[in-house]
Amino acid sequence: MSEGRSASLDPRSLVLWPAVITLAVTLLRLAGELLRWSERFFSRSSGGAAALVGIVWLVPIFGVYFAIRLLRAGHAPQTTWSPGVGGLIGLVAIPLVALLWNRLGLSPVAQVLAFCFTLPFVAWAVGRAWPALARTLLLYGLAARIPVIVVMLLAILRGWGTHYELGRPDLPPLEPPLLKWLVIGVVPQLGFWVSFTVIAGSLFGGLAAAVWRRRARGATGAAA
Repeated sequence: MSEGRSASLDPRSLVLWPAVITLAVTLLRLAGELLRWSERFFSRSSGGAAALVGIVWLVPIFGVYFAIRLLRAGHAPQTTWSPGVGGLIGLVAIPLVALLWNRLGLSPVAQVLAFCFTLPFVAWAVGRAWPALARTLLLYGLAARIPVIVVMLLAILRGWGTHYELGRPDLPPLEPPLLKWLVIGVVPQLGFWVSFTVIAGSLFGGLAAAVWRRRARGATGAAA
């Protein structure tokens, strides 16, 4: 069923519980770092060091969840494989965009800003393959990352000693604190991480949709 003939589905209601779960994981991560729990699960290193407790791991899960909910409501992509392929291309583009700005010889701060302002265009291009999923992932990404922005502001102002206060290792000292928050918090969370949510969510959601539709066609053929 095309999106034009689909039943109405409010993205806000679709995103509500995933956003609540994501907020709970964010608070758990913060508590683990403040209480100095296991570094494997709650790393305080720059970037979070891919710690096992983190909201980034929820993106594939909710990408699949959103895709299935949208399919059930009739919001299918126009072509089966385009969202997954687009998401894969988008993920490959992320390090290439970072390399581009690095090769231009910009300062570390300028590289961060340029990279984060470029990624939304990649996410937009990826999202065109399945607009309904992209809109849902965008809303979820904002709901997931705005609380992180708030946590980062508090961590920077209060000096909590968490990964929320750390940017790229090559960044110079950034003063005043609000400038540091803007460069390592607001811009990357909205520019990179929300875009990453759309791109990676489209990849996994697109693959789930392809499998779902293939099974549906198989079941229809078997019934016939």
